[in-house]
Amino acid sequence: MKKFITMIVAGVMAISVLTGCGSKAGSSVTTDGSTSMEKVIGALGEAFQNDTGISFTYNPTGSGSGIKAVQEGRCDIGLSSRDLKDEEASGLNATVLAYDGIAIIVNPENPVDDLSVESIKKIYTGEITNWSELGGNDNEIVLIGREAGSGTRDGFESITDTEDACKYRQELTSTGDVITTVSQNPGAIGYASVASVKDSVKALTVDGIAATEETIKDGRYVVQRPFVLVTKADTNLSESAQMFFDYITSADANKIITAAGVVSAN
Repeated sequence: MKKFITMIVAGVMAISVLTGCGSKAGSSVTTDGSTSMEKVIGALGEAFQNDTGISFTYNPTGSGSGIKAVQEGRCDIGLSSRDLKDEEASGLNATVLAYDGIAIIVNPENPVDDLSVESIKKIYTGEITNWSELGGNDNEIVLIGREAGSGTRDGFESITDTEDACKYRQELTSTGDVITTVSQNPGAIGYASVASVKDSVKALTVDGIAATEETIKDGRYVVQRPFVLVTKADTNLSESAQMFFDYITSADANKIITAAGVVSAN
């Protein structure tokens, strides 16, 4: 990896000399956006910082906010755990870094282990309201989800065909909050990035398929979405930001991405 970065640095320096630019690489790279990408982008940022000495920062504000931060020039690279919407795409480039499964999570005390996509839809739209209807305990189902603008919510609702129809009890602003809330309520159900799931909750299989690297990569686990790097189409990244972008999209970064629990797109 260090050899790879050395080659990038040498290339950047050579380009600067040839063009007479004379500018030096900036001292930092700023990213902003998806809370679901925290684990993978944190691991990549730490490795990049260790290899180059260039400072890396990550602001976990949610996908919609990260996209807006790029549009307004408040960060180098935005992070989105969903595809760009038509109204967002103008003037932006979207590069898929990895693919992430969205785990359907319940409290560990819940005896239900598997749900179909159709059952998940009926739960979140209020057609099924008690776990006993699904072979579980006689408990009210408490619907936990993410806030509007969340990439995880957008991905979940798109896949389950529940856009604007979910009867949420709580709409939370981070993946961590969803996991904590579900872990504390025996009747709760929520959704969260597979890479972020902890032992404090139980991830269900969906239509009999567990969310693994293999099933996400081959598409058998259907509740999944992309992790996207968002940049301005008409503006070059700073030298440091371009180095970071090349670093994390290279084949050399695949081991770090896989270790973070998601499937590399490269």
